Amino acid sequence: MIKKGIILAGGTGSRMSPLTKAVNKQLLPIYDKPLIYYPLSVLMLSGIRDVLIIVNKGQIDQFKKILPNGKNLGMKISYAEQKYPKGLPDAFQIANNFIGKDGIVLILGDNFFYGQSLTKILKGCLKLNSGAIIILHPVKNPSLYGVAKINKKSKVLKIIEKPKKFVSNLAITGLYFFDNKVVNYSKNLKPSKRKELEMVDLLNKYKKNNKLSAKFISRGGAWLDAGSIEDFYNTSSFVSALENRQGLKIACLEEIALNNKWINEKNIVNALKFYGKCGYTQYLSTLIK
Repeated sequence: MIKKGIILAGGTGSRMSPLTKAVNKQLLPIYDKPLIYYPLSVLMLSGIRDVLIIVNKGQIDQFKKILPNGKNLGMKISYAEQKYPKGLPDAFQIANNFIGKDGIVLILGDNFFYGQSLTKILKGCLKLNSGAIIILHPVKNPSLYGVAKINKKSKVLKIIEKPKKFVSNLAITGLYFFDNKVVNYSKNLKPSKRKELEMVDLLNKYKKNNKLSAKFISRGGAWLDAGSIEDFYNTSSFVSALENRQGLKIACLEEIALNNKWINEKNIVNALKFYGKCGYTQYLSTLIK
């Protein structure tokens, strides 16, 4: 059973420069909330209450202004610094002490997930005792992504990074579930030609042992990578359209915590004071009876 989660919120954000020269990408707004709220909400929906956020050197204080320590959400949120980008698997070395002897879920800080059956999928993945699980989503242009070829039992047969010829239309999203072996596996990885540790190499270690399986975001669900300017604003437009049509908030952390019974209405009242007069506060006020 996985009980801990990592949000990887470091990186240079070069695809969004010059916006990211002064501010971490995950603190920029997706509609009415910081981007970091969205991956954190995914972990919360799954039931994860112990989260480590990995950020760039010198940026912890910026994040703590909006997400201090998690107590206001009935959670434990801690931070670690990444001195410079070394590739996604480096997160498991940075988080070595945090992980301990447990399994772990890793979500990339610029990934957005939405779907009616998402919570059910997440909770199922947390029951993982051995191996690794990747989350797949069909895409129109698989040559732009890392994709996976699977068999009828959802075992991963092959992983191809940006295939030139069609192999599969199932893109590997930025949400991964691992048993505790991920710590040693990542430790033994060698840098690629671009001098980074590659997630594909880590996943292939599990595949080699027939321990890599896949789950799917079903039709009607959404996965968006908000790592570029165009995708960032497409994601913001998506959230804006849904929220304004439904009157419900996506990634409202306090609402999720309240529904999980991690906090009570007193915490919501404190949140109203924390956020001040804004649309987010108005929505929070509707949660109080």
